[in-house]
Amino acid sequence: MKRLIYIILLACLSMTFTGCYTHRAIGFLQDSTKYHPLPVYDSVAYEPYRIRVNDEIIYRLITMDETYSKTIGNNNANVSGQYANSYRVYSDGTIDLPFLDPVKVQGLTVEEAQVALRDAFREIIPDADVKLALYNKYFSVIGDIRSGQYYIYKEKMNIFQALAMTGDLMNSGDRKHVRIIRPRDNGEEPEVLEFDIRTNTIIDSKYYYVYPNDVIYVARTKDSFYKVPTYTGFLGLITSSMSLLISVLTYVGQLY
Repeated sequence: MKRLIYIILLACLSMTFTGCYTHRAIGFLQDSTKYHPLPVYDSVAYEPYRIRVNDEIIYRLITMDETYSKTIGNNNANVSGQYANSYRVYSDGTIDLPFLDPVKVQGLTVEEAQVALRDAFREIIPDADVKLALYNKYFSVIGDIRSGQYYIYKEKMNIFQALAMTGDLMNSGDRKHVRIIRPRDNGEEPEVLEFDIRTNTIIDSKYYYVYPNDVIYVARTKDSFYKVPTYTGFLGLITSSMSLLISVLTYVGQLY
């Protein structure tokens, strides 16, 4: 009987080291060490987003010409000055705006497209100026996380800011194999970027920034079923299990 109890206690003790999430398993911005190797990613220069087919563009025309301001400017903005209409980028890479021939914007940054649109308007309105923005500035999150679609509120939004908007990863999320599914133009298959989010070298790597239309996927780890969120919860489970076991063994011992 005593030997059985010792074996059970030893098993419970070993489970305390494997049944909880450790910093090495779920912590961010860790250094790679000899005993805890992590991927090392190269730093790359930030690349601004370039407009793709099916993107939605919004713009505002600014001019002192009241006629054009009323017919074009007011058509694109509501009474509060906010954008009202969006214009889709067609399969040939152009957008079709009132009073203009199609303007090629595919492959341009937002700033470059703004200049192209301004130059096109100045052919008919000498003092025209344009404020242009991307309407579909959203990324999506699915998997072992608070799934949903979120707005990109700044140009250089990084992966940690994006995850913070979702309420962070679940402890059971697989941090070793986070994936970003990124669309590509010209009917090509989407690009799938897979990375380990725990390493500190993710900063300024090609996995660091989130772009419009990205889908972030976080799978559940295979061993998450056997783990509990905190040591306190795990110890509580062990204590209650041991109490039940001791009660059962005591009862069985009394029978004999």
